[in-house]
Amino acid sequence: MTFAKRLVLGTLLVLFFTILVLVWAAERTLRRDLEADLATTLEREARLVREALPAEPTAWPAAVRRLARENAIRITLVDGTGRVRADSDRRASAAVPDSLRAEADVAAALSGARGVYVHRTPPGPPELRVAVPGGPGAVRVSGTLQQVDDTVRRAQGAVAGAAVLALLVGSVLAFLAARSITRPITALVSASRAIAAGSLPRFPRSGLPDIDRLVQALRQMHRELADRFEDLRRERAESAALVESMLEGVIAADGRGRIITANSAARRLLGYPMGVPLPDLPELFRVKAARAVVDAVLAGHVVHDREIELDGTVLLVNARPLSPGGALLVLHDLTELRRLEAVRRDFVANVSHELKTPLTSISGYAETLLADRPDPETGRRFLEIIMGNARRMQRLVDDLLDLSRIEGGRWHPEPEPVDVAAAAQEVWSGLAARRGRGAAAAAADGQVGFALELAPDAAAVHADPDGLRQVLTNLLDNSLRYTPAGGRIVCRTAREGGGVALSVADTGQGIGSDHLPRIFERFYRADASRSRDEGGTGLGLAIVKHIVEAHGGHVRAESERGRGTTVYCWFPDP
Repeated sequence: MTFAKRLVLGTLLVLFFTILVLVWAAERTLRRDLEADLATTLEREARLVREALPAEPTAWPAAVRRLARENAIRITLVDGTGRVRADSDRRASAAVPDSLRAEADVAAALSGARGVYVHRTPPGPPELRVAVPGGPGAVRVSGTLQQVDDTVRRAQGAVAGAAVLALLVGSVLAFLAARSITRPITALVSASRAIAAGSLPRFPRSGLPDIDRLVQALRQMHRELADRFEDLRRERAESAALVESMLEGVIAADGRGRIITANSAARRLLGYPMGVPLPDLPELFRVKAARAVVDAVLAGHVVHDREIELDGTVLLVNARPLSPGGALLVLHDLTELRRLEAVRRDFVANVSHELKTPLTSISGYAETLLADRPDPETGRRFLEIIMGNARRMQRLVDDLLDLSRIEGGRWHPEPEPVDVAAAAQEVWSGLAARRGRGAAAAAADGQVGFALELAPDAAAVHADPDGLRQVLTNLLDNSLRYTPAGGRIVCRTAREGGGVALSVADTGQGIGSDHLPRIFERFYRADASRSRDEGGTGLGLAIVKHIVEAHGGHVRAESERGRGTTVYCWFPDP
């Protein structure tokens, strides 16, 4: 609703309620005064009737009728017990109760005071009854209030007409006043919108001192804003160029979390192309650690060097709240740096650890051969130990090369149907042919049983032949290392989810639940000391995992301490 309409409507409401209150007060006051005048008149007439009553009671009815007729009133005589002794209205007297002592006006008169009572009993007109002591006990005079009602009604009509006229005049005056005030205000609104739009405003001349002062203030504000906007545009252009040229991602948000600045580096790190609108800052990140940083900075806390991982990208986040509200986030990409550090650290630590034992053994036995010149049998045994450790080092280097080739994408499987039974028997025979210590010896001597349980519909696997043999070699070799004499190893296949699940189960010592999630990591061993004694490199299951995943499959393991281990490899159908 416009200001003019509000002003006119407010004026009319004030006038309406003022007139309503005046009419109500005037009606109450006029009615009260007229009823008081009528009561005084009736009291005076009642006293005159009391003085004019004859001494003989038998003459009272005739005297009462005569006086009532002469004065156009109703007269009732009541004795001390409240019984009616005479009434000017004979028709009404028949309906008069035996005793009027309970009525207020009669009771007051019988007690020696004046009694006044307004009697309203439809359908007859209301009456004003006044009783005074005298006569047989009390003299009551009744007069109709019809004249009072007519007088009040005429007065109300006159006041209502004046009220309507006042409302009409007030409406016209309020409209003229509102128009004279709102016209310059409307012009000021147009000028303000022009300032907001950056165009030249037109300021009005109203002739009203208060509005003229407002116009002068608005004109001065326009000049100052124009100067400040020019400075801000220049500074903003400089800041935007600086932020856009930064290698770090920069994100600025207002107090409501809406992003107001995001350079191209930030969009690249978060995966939002140029032109795509960014969500609000609390919804920008899907990672819990990143959301914690956002919540902290929006709560007014400074965040220093918080490292988070976002969709494989490692970011170093620094965040600072802005005044009076909002936040600034700076994102540093540490992905490549962390990857190189992890690769270097893991490679140096693991390779050094794996090479230390065989090198120490080779060095020790070689020094013994050079220094002590043992007998031929002992010398041959020492040379065999040296050869075994050299072969262990060779296997470690070969596994490292294979893993590097697979992880680097330089090996691509060429799947074809491969007979699982033939491949498994070939691998088992190869392990048994490696006569010597530990697992191979146990396989060669028949101390560990081997069985095939192949489903008829899963006798062949669609896989790279060499890759499948390498998977079986690593799985069977691991099972042999951890399965004691008298144990059993079973190779099974089964149809599962549009592919073939190949599993190798043993009855060995099993793997604890705390180690099981990590057995497919490079160089991770659940029992490091024993696997080194058996000559393991710690890379077998990592190679298995990468070969199977290169085929589009997946691996998993189930194990329990003392109950053996089962490794599942799922290969999809072509």
